[in-house]
Amino acid sequence: MPLIPILNIEQFENEESLNDFYSNRLGPHLSKNKDLVYVPHRHDFFLCVVFSKGTGSHEIDFVTYPVLSGSVFFLKPGQTHSWKFEHDPEGYIFFHTQDFFEFTFSNAKLIQFPFYYSYENPPNLQLSTDTLEPVISRFKEINDEYHKMDPFKQQKLSSLIHLTYIDLTRLYATSESQGTEVSSTYLNALRHLEILVQEFYRTEKSPAFYAEKLNITTKHLNRITKSTLSKTSSELITERVLLEAKRLLVHSESPLAAIAEILGYDDYAYFSRIFKLKTKSTPSEFRNHYRSMRSF
Repeated sequence: MPLIPILNIEQFENEESLNDFYSNRLGPHLSKNKDLVYVPHRHDFFLCVVFSKGTGSHEIDFVTYPVLSGSVFFLKPGQTHSWKFEHDPEGYIFFHTQDFFEFTFSNAKLIQFPFYYSYENPPNLQLSTDTLEPVISRFKEINDEYHKMDPFKQQKLSSLIHLTYIDLTRLYATSESQGTEVSSTYLNALRHLEILVQEFYRTEKSPAFYAEKLNITTKHLNRITKSTLSKTSSELITERVLLEAKRLLVHSESPLAAIAEILGYDDYAYFSRIFKLKTKSTPSEFRNHYRSMRSF
């Protein structure tokens, strides 16, 4: 059955010496890859893009974000997205595999950065005019280095990316409203919970399963998700299932019952009731509405 296209880094023009990193100016990138990037798709790599000019919209997992001068977006592997532009964009884009970054920095992990830490964190950042210029300069330095053939190229690119992520994290933390201080223990547990949910959500829907995997009680698991995300662990699990349901409903031709089965529901009627309870529409209504909106 046709599913959402998953793009890998080798599908894009890159330097022969680096098959796990890519950088380009945004205009040429979009022009060269127009058959790939304007339809909903996923990546198997991490992506970061900054806009210096242009307007439009960027849809990431069924949430639409405006594209403006100063917009920065971060995508993790597996997220579905697509672009629409009203005015030609300018800026820079780079993407890389997890190994590319973590091989150089053995003590640093991509999930330490808040925009890659949790799917619950916003995947975007809006820079002011003052903060945009130094970020653009850093992206340009990355792109210039990528297109050179100098010694220690990979090491320098990794270092430049690391510095870029540190600077963007500082701006990201400032732009996001900071609520009650959450303990690092809770945040670490949340990170492991999301990894587990990503692995097992198709077959395991019970919070008790994940609590056991984390060696904590179900009550404590709920305490963690309520403190960090203001939602129950059951809500977190259900949201992940419904996100995949939406992806399959819109971006595949699979029958509704088959989608329910893929997600671990043998009873389509039960799956449909849950979907409608959470989204206010049936799976069929959601598919038809979303496709009619995209036809304009």
